[in-house]
Amino acid sequence: TVSLIYLKSVHFPLNRYSDGTVTDNNTGLTWQQGEGGLKTWEDAISYCEGLSLAGYTDWRLPNIKEIESITDYTLYNPVIDTNFFPDVETLWYWSSTIDAGLSSAAWYVYFNNGYVYNNLKTNNYYVRCVRGGQ
Repeated sequence: TVSLIYLKSVHFPLNRYSDGTVTDNNTGLTWQQGEGGLKTWEDAISYCEGLSLAGYTDWRLPNIKEIESITDYTLYNPVIDTNFFPDVETLWYWSSTIDAGLSSAAWYVYFNNGYVYNNLKTNNYYVRCVRGGQ
């Protein structure tokens, strides 16, 4: 079963760096500019925890509110600013948030339209890691 919820997105000022990262000035989150390809949820967690990028090793899979925060609903297909994330796939990106009603499922954002869904953790979705925060 796929559920759909709509969360209002707030577009924050971003800075792109030559080290492969993008920083959100309001949240303090630093994002992996690229992405880690298609992975199951468990593999996405492992990928982010093992990522070494821009001199940092404290990367993690973002929670659903964090990954949803980089969507921009003034855009469509993708709903993410390609000036900062030029190689974004307009598909599904995992979050670390588990579905409270179904522990075998987790939440993800669909970057085509910005909607938030849940599905089984065994599916292969894209990964974008994050670090930091306020």
